[in-house]
Amino acid sequence: MSLLRFKMVDAAINHSAVEVKAPEGRPSDYFAEKVFNRAAMRKYLDKKTYSILLETMEKRAPLPFEVADSVAAGMRQWALEHGADHYTHWFQPLTGGTAEKHDAFAEPDGSGGVLEEFSGKLLVQQEPDASSFPNGGIRNTFEARGYSAWDPTSPAFIVDTTLCIPTVFIAYTGEALDYKVPLLRSLTAVGRAATEVCHYFDKNVQRVVSYLGWEQEYFLVDESLWAVRPDLMLTGRTLMGHESAKNQQLEDHYFGAIPTRVMSFMRDLEYECLKLGIPVKTRHNEVAPNQFELAPVYEEANLANDHNQLLMTIMDKIARRHQFRVLLHEKPFKGINGSGKHNNWSLGTDTGVNLLGPGKTASENLQFITFLVNVISAVWKYNGLMKAAIMSATNAHRLGANEAPPAIISAFLGSQVSAVLDKLAASRGDGDIRFDAKNVFKMSGISHIPTLLLDNTDRNRTSPFAFTGNRFEFRAVGSSDNCAEAMIVLNSIVADELVAFKKAVDAKIEGGMKKEKALYEELKRMIHACSAIRFDGNGYSDEWRTEAARRGLDCETSTPLMTDRYLDKETVDMFSRMGVFTRVELEARAEVKWETYTKKIQIEGRVLGDLTMNHIVPIASKYEAMLLDKVYKMSQIPGLNASADIALIKKIQDHTASIQKLSDELIEARKKANRIEDQREKAIAYHDTVAVFFDEIRYHIDKLEEIVDDQIWPLPKYRELLFLR
Repeated sequence: MSLLRFKMVDAAINHSAVEVKAPEGRPSDYFAEKVFNRAAMRKYLDKKTYSILLETMEKRAPLPFEVADSVAAGMRQWALEHGADHYTHWFQPLTGGTAEKHDAFAEPDGSGGVLEEFSGKLLVQQEPDASSFPNGGIRNTFEARGYSAWDPTSPAFIVDTTLCIPTVFIAYTGEALDYKVPLLRSLTAVGRAATEVCHYFDKNVQRVVSYLGWEQEYFLVDESLWAVRPDLMLTGRTLMGHESAKNQQLEDHYFGAIPTRVMSFMRDLEYECLKLGIPVKTRHNEVAPNQFELAPVYEEANLANDHNQLLMTIMDKIARRHQFRVLLHEKPFKGINGSGKHNNWSLGTDTGVNLLGPGKTASENLQFITFLVNVISAVWKYNGLMKAAIMSATNAHRLGANEAPPAIISAFLGSQVSAVLDKLAASRGDGDIRFDAKNVFKMSGISHIPTLLLDNTDRNRTSPFAFTGNRFEFRAVGSSDNCAEAMIVLNSIVADELVAFKKAVDAKIEGGMKKEKALYEELKRMIHACSAIRFDGNGYSDEWRTEAARRGLDCETSTPLMTDRYLDKETVDMFSRMGVFTRVELEARAEVKWETYTKKIQIEGRVLGDLTMNHIVPIASKYEAMLLDKVYKMSQIPGLNASADIALIKKIQDHTASIQKLSDELIEARKKANRIEDQREKAIAYHDTVAVFFDEIRYHIDKLEEIVDDQIWPLPKYRELLFLR
């Protein structure tokens, strides 16, 4: 294995940048060329069909089934002309990834030939095996039927030679088995509720849209090195490995010059993204070595989420072309930054107004404060649920360290916005809300640098939910997560809060209070009630943990226990009111989350045991034998002192004995946990009695890495994984 390690290190050193040819023309020429977008629809659909489909896309009007055949015919013709020979319903099951089953367009014509067929029925509905996907007990093997159904609001696209049709995935009995169904429901709920509240300020608003802009962080590792790290291959993270002497402490990687091989990968990825209609905008080095980020322009939340799921799939394919592997695990390496997926969320009207942006008039600012306060009030009421939406076996490693937000949900607003809320809450009248014009800052001693405009908020990197001037940034979302889970919760709780807000304000108005005063009075009450969620300080401090508990915020850190928040009565009632989840669907999702947690820890335990007993202990014993042979030979020569070698032998003995003892205890803990039938109790057992061994075993392995001869150490080390690119 050690010889293989050096062979792979040599291969990694000799890998060079792959030549990437830019598509012909400007980005505007090839943007979305693989997407059946509006331009393609106008060309391939008749006017009546296009008009009806557009009504569905823009106003969410039901699509008549008889129109589906016309859409399918146009879509088929477009796909064939663009090189597609198969089609698939592309959906997002509760695995966290995407699923697809490819069928050929070619159908036997009965005369020994084939015809390219694709009907409206095949476009609208197909039948995947529901029992083969995570379903929380909703579907059994003997009752396997499920349905995938076309989502017309997200355009079809071509990957390689397959037409991919975004779809929802439901059980035969109607329950949602994916992320898209509840996401669409939550978008409907928040759009409807926000539109009603907007009518206090503008009767012309007909629709409110939830927007999402994600920031995808990731690591790249040379494929040769990845191939000889079974832990990276099977779990996505290193279960052992001593820190490199140099990691990120010099802060020289963030925004540094992008390495040549990496730039080649990024260009290849961006070209493919643009062809698929993903509006990628930003690329840069992140803080940790070999860590990078890609971010697009924000889009409507449903489409943005589809694009992120698609991106994660094509990233892996393109990385292999460049002899890299993409690591989307939230914490692949110990001691350096993990990876997140910041979700920038906002609400906008069909009249072009950002509801989370301060305005220029008193009425606009009152509208802004109305929506801002409703958001933070919703987060206050459901801060535990917000955390449950982003907690997982993988993200739990990231939260609370190395620039990641803590596992306590709070909201950062910044000094100016906080001052406005405090003044409003303390006021006795209903005077105009004003924001200072942007402050200016001039560099002293450098006359040619232009004047800088200061934003109305600073940036707090320790805040999990920060207001950043015209949107909220949910920074706690993990890099491998499906954004939909966080967006489902956020849109649903805000919708529920807006409904309650309107009911309270309308009651005051019906009681004879003027509209503006009714709005002010309800906002004042809410600002006082949710003050505990506001925190602009250091989220990493021990003092904040104590203070957060005193404020009544959810401070639980156990992933299995956090899943309970999905089944709280308040949560079940809220989702029911908003029409997003039924109790059965919530119970099923909780079961899936517990089972997924157990399986991930189970896999890590097995991989750790295999590496420990089949790789690490044998190599340590081999080096120990070499030292024993040396000590014996030294003892034959008078005057030589072997005490240093004997001390090393004792250290190796101590560490290997501890590893073997802990590994045996880990196996017994796994066996005991596996006998538990209840999924929740099993997940808790894996958290409390199995995962606790991982760091203990790792400690002794990492100590052995410092002792054992580098020439025989079997696994690529951190310095090789992080700095060979």
